[in-house]
Amino acid sequence: MYREISKLILYGDMDENCILYQFGEIFRRYDEKTSSDPELIKDIYTQLKRLLIVATDYGFDYNLWHNYLTFYLVTNENPFSITCEKVGANDGSVNHFAKNDFRVFRNLFHFDFSSIEKALGIDCFSQLSDYKAIGKPELMYNKNVSEKIIALSAKLELAADENEFFDSVTEFYKDYGVGMFGLNKAFRIKESDRENDVSFVAINNMDKVMLDDLIGYEIQKKKLIDNTKAFVEGRKANNVLLFGDSGTGKSTSIKAIVNAFYPQGLRMIEIYKHQFKDLSNVIAQIKNRNYRFIIYMDDLSFEEFETEYKFLKAVIEGGVETKPENILIYATSNRRHLIKETWNDRSDIKVENGMHQSDTMEEKLSLVHRFGVTINYSKPSQKEYFHIVVELAHRQGITMSDEELCAEANKWELSHGGISGRTAQQFVNYLAGFDEHKKNTI
Repeated sequence: MYREISKLILYGDMDENCILYQFGEIFRRYDEKTSSDPELIKDIYTQLKRLLIVATDYGFDYNLWHNYLTFYLVTNENPFSITCEKVGANDGSVNHFAKNDFRVFRNLFHFDFSSIEKALGIDCFSQLSDYKAIGKPELMYNKNVSEKIIALSAKLELAADENEFFDSVTEFYKDYGVGMFGLNKAFRIKESDRENDVSFVAINNMDKVMLDDLIGYEIQKKKLIDNTKAFVEGRKANNVLLFGDSGTGKSTSIKAIVNAFYPQGLRMIEIYKHQFKDLSNVIAQIKNRNYRFIIYMDDLSFEEFETEYKFLKAVIEGGVETKPENILIYATSNRRHLIKETWNDRSDIKVENGMHQSDTMEEKLSLVHRFGVTINYSKPSQKEYFHIVVELAHRQGITMSDEELCAEANKWELSHGGISGRTAQQFVNYLAGFDEHKKNTI
């Protein structure tokens, strides 16, 4: 196996902790007889456990060895795979090197494990070839993508040669992308060990909420949908600020819009205020990818002493480098103007051409003006609050009458933070949990 792995060119730059690399090293030590049988068995079982963890996370089944190799191909970002993601496989010299690598992977697909199993008295590799998961646990990753990897794995099993292998893999890259952006909807960033660099961490448990789950706010949702639809279709679109009262569904709307447009290539990167200094590095890493990215800033606001908003202003509009067309910024805030204003800001008021003007206020207000679309999520009226409660209760199958629901909802909001969509959802969750408890005790 290690001899095959050593032939890789485009796909050979793997981390030493990679499962494939570790298996190659185990087989090298087996061939060279530099490790005892117990040591080899222990190391094989260690990597096997890691392989099973990957299989569980992604819901892999049937031939786990083939699934893993396919997973490696699908997630390996290199110049060839990223180019295929953007424009497909073109005629070029790089195809010669890619087919060399695919010849290696085809050999790994059909690798004969029987000799090492017989020598060490184990059968774990044979078990991997026909693995049956117990049940179907809720997948942490997107189920559709997991199914696509399994389907690609089945195609690669039947590839007659490296040319068919090449066609199947490059078609997958063009259709679904490569790397973590192809497998996940949303990400956070973390600072890299390298200076002026960041890395992305997938958000595996993102809320599966859809826009229909948010009762009311139809005008607001339509504005958000229209802008996002234009964005994913490659038309002109604007940065968006959702502002208004707490608990009205601003953050929920952003999550729902990502869920709705994920199949069209929309991805989200959540970034916190203290990370604004890294915005340029984030944009540099994603600007040439074949996806549309929303950079998401939740609960965005600044105190008067905070200056991070200047990083944001430069990135949104006004910097030397034009913001890439595949990136928009969506932010939520409880403040209409984002930055806390004080009366001191007005102390530098001056008169110019007969007009009063404050440099400090203008600087602070200029940030919100850089969002082309601003959407107000205001607190619902009492009538709207009752409507939200009734609709959510009906969806949960709660059998109380509408009059009873409204009466109890009114009592609930008086002691639970006032009227809002969040309060309505919490009330209905309470009722649903109470109903479930009654059923279990009967």
